[in-house]
Amino acid sequence: MSKGKLIVISGASGVGKGTVLGIMMKKRKDLSFSVSATTRPPRPGEIDGVHYYFISREKFEEMIAEGAFLEYDAHADNYYGTPRAQAEEKRERGPVLLDIEPAGAKQVRESEPEAVLIFIMPPSMEELERRLRGRGDTSEEQIKLRMERAVWEMEQKQWYDHVVVNDDPERCADEILKIIAE
Repeated sequence: MSKGKLIVISGASGVGKGTVLGIMMKKRKDLSFSVSATTRPPRPGEIDGVHYYFISREKFEEMIAEGAFLEYDAHADNYYGTPRAQAEEKRERGPVLLDIEPAGAKQVRESEPEAVLIFIMPPSMEELERRLRGRGDTSEEQIKLRMERAVWEMEQKQWYDHVVVNDDPERCADEILKIIAE
């Protein structure tokens, strides 16, 4: 049996990646989601091994040295990465979705050239800001920082294989499912 595809999904904070991925997982039972590892502490309600693998900075750095990550990055004083063994195990059962930043997507492209890279765009910057504000848990300073980062992230879309606009999560999910069925 051949291994499942690696499908990288990226997009700015607030673009709706989580919603779209949830719709995709309901529609295609053979999809699995890669759980990232992080050195940040769990937030209320987060479960180790479900939302993230929460590990120490020392352990994360050992894993980097061992080449145990498909990709990793550091931001906000914490590491985030995709454990290679977990992704490979899930690929034995079918396609694997990775929700990662553009820097991580570049690392995946280098180590796994056959991976399918998909960038989700907001319909507009105004809509992106509206979505961030609608969460109700983001400070003005955080909104400003996320909007600035969104500009940089959207500039990265040119080296992705596909760009999909999330103007409607159901339609966006269907478009991505068509892409990965190719």
